[in-house]
Amino acid sequence: MEPALYTKIDLNSWSRKDHFEFFTAMDEPFFGITIQLDMTQAYNYCKTKGYPLSLYYLYAASWASNQVEAFKYRILKGEPIVYNTIHLNAVQLRNDHSFVFTYIPFEDDFETFLKTAPKHQQEALKRTGLGITEDTMRIDSIHYSVLPWLDFTSLSHARSYKFPDSCPKISFGKLVKEDQKLRMACSIHVHHALMDGYHVGLFTEKLQTFLNKGQ
Repeated sequence: MEPALYTKIDLNSWSRKDHFEFFTAMDEPFFGITIQLDMTQAYNYCKTKGYPLSLYYLYAASWASNQVEAFKYRILKGEPIVYNTIHLNAVQLRNDHSFVFTYIPFEDDFETFLKTAPKHQQEALKRTGLGITEDTMRIDSIHYSVLPWLDFTSLSHARSYKFPDSCPKISFGKLVKEDQKLRMACSIHVHHALMDGYHVGLFTEKLQTFLNKGQ
């Protein structure tokens, strides 16, 4: 596991100082929202190229998270930091319908990610149980999950309030055809001490832009 590179944020001079102290004092500092992504162009692009759609939208979300600084903020030992790069930690389904945690490093372009991601997925499937490793516990990542059976309108996550956690959590739902277009529910949960609705809005805008252009 390579060391993660980050910079400490000077809390006293940070514009979010009051917000940070206010929300970190709460038992549940996360807030969440569910949006509907237009997947029409992404689906057509992947079908033309022969790309797995799931890897494409996972990469699109990871790319967008690295474009919005607030999504790179984390809390380490009670203090705010900002990482240089944010990676992926996703759940992967086995044949027996149990899942394993899977760490996938971010790449600067999708073609490279498409080559490296399957290797990490295959390695994860060799592990037993939850498959927890040092990499799957990294906080310089976003927690991803996919629920392809459900067209949900809201979603919550199991959390231990005793365990320090500041990683965003993003879940994708069922691909649904509607009015000649394809859409997909996407749930986004983030730590309110580190960002607000404005920053989630920036992220969703960049995510949708990536999906629309077919990289």
